[in-house]
Amino acid sequence: MALFSPGNPSLSDSTFRGLPRVAGAGMTLQGTVNKTGFALLAVLAGASITWNVEGPLVLVLVLVGLVGGLGLALATVFKMDWAPVTTLPYAFMEGLFLGGISRMYEARSQGVAVMAVGLTLAVLCAMLLAYTSRLIRVTETFRMGVVTATGGIALFYMVAFVMRLFGARMPLIHDATPLGILFSLVVVGIAAMNLVLNFDLIERGAAGGAPRYMEWYGAFAMVVTLVWLYLELLRLLSKLRGRR
Repeated sequence: MALFSPGNPSLSDSTFRGLPRVAGAGMTLQGTVNKTGFALLAVLAGASITWNVEGPLVLVLVLVGLVGGLGLALATVFKMDWAPVTTLPYAFMEGLFLGGISRMYEARSQGVAVMAVGLTLAVLCAMLLAYTSRLIRVTETFRMGVVTATGGIALFYMVAFVMRLFGARMPLIHDATPLGILFSLVVVGIAAMNLVLNFDLIERGAAGGAPRYMEWYGAFAMVVTLVWLYLELLRLLSKLRGRR
């Protein structure tokens, strides 16, 4: 499971409240897009390292990515003005983690990692197009629905984690049954809707004159959601392969 996933508590309605407003030199959409691109390159760099190493070093790097990414994510969420310093290292750590997890899925179902990457980018582009064309409008009802659904998924995963500590497992999450596949499809859909919420909040932050460092924070938040989406797609594809 990705750090801060499911869901994206790093970017919410309260994110931009109380921030100083900057006239003319603040947060911009293009600046956030550029920094998101740099962050995704850092994810790719970290993932390529774990993907290409062998033996016990894979587990070591995955644990480094998990612990290091969690620490950097918490630091960024609680100190948003640190985002220019923490976002790229966080993205790199997530890459280390994702590279190892992807190898695990790839060993069971060859080709799923590449497919998951392609689908993640496709969903990102589709949601961006739907948002910019106003095919999807972020109303208060839409926002509350996505937030509520995301919270429900987070609670469900938390219960599943506790159950696993006691030797039980939640079939919906792992099994390639019709219900398990349907569950994964729903979670992928909710993760995609979180991208739309991200776009809306970033746009509102830029329009409201948020400080320039919030471009890095916006990039950080986008990486959080994209990592969640990628992992859910990886799980979904693995389930679909398991049905063959």
